[in-house]
Amino acid sequence: VQLVESGGGLVQAGGSLRLSCAASGSTHSIDTMGWYRQGPGERRELVATITAGGSTNTADSLKGRVSISRDNAKNTVYLQMNSLKPEDTAVYYCHAIILVATIEGKNPVDAWGQGTLVTVSS
Repeated sequence: VQLVESGGGLVQAGGSLRLSCAASGSTHSIDTMGWYRQGPGERRELVATITAGGSTNTADSLKGRVSISRDNAKNTVYLQMNSLKPEDTAVYYCHAIILVATIEGKNPVDAWGQGTLVTVSS
């Protein structure tokens, strides 16, 4: 599975951005998809995830400002970010859990996109 992000860029504080992540390849094996971010000098952290059934999980610090959605027909996950702050500046990575069939069942495998840079100016 390949993940390609788009939608990053430069935005002023208080603005909004919508990130997209399109999956290709063995998309039928994708389970949960999500977004993580890594700011300068920081560890990669969870932003939000969404299961194939549509259940979402959002980092507590971002609730109310970000929304994750998914179009299974297009194999695409979106991240709507509002009221952006300079501290939201980071590389945003798309993530997917791929369920790989084995003799013993299905094993989860992580897939990552290349990342898209979001810069929020003050």
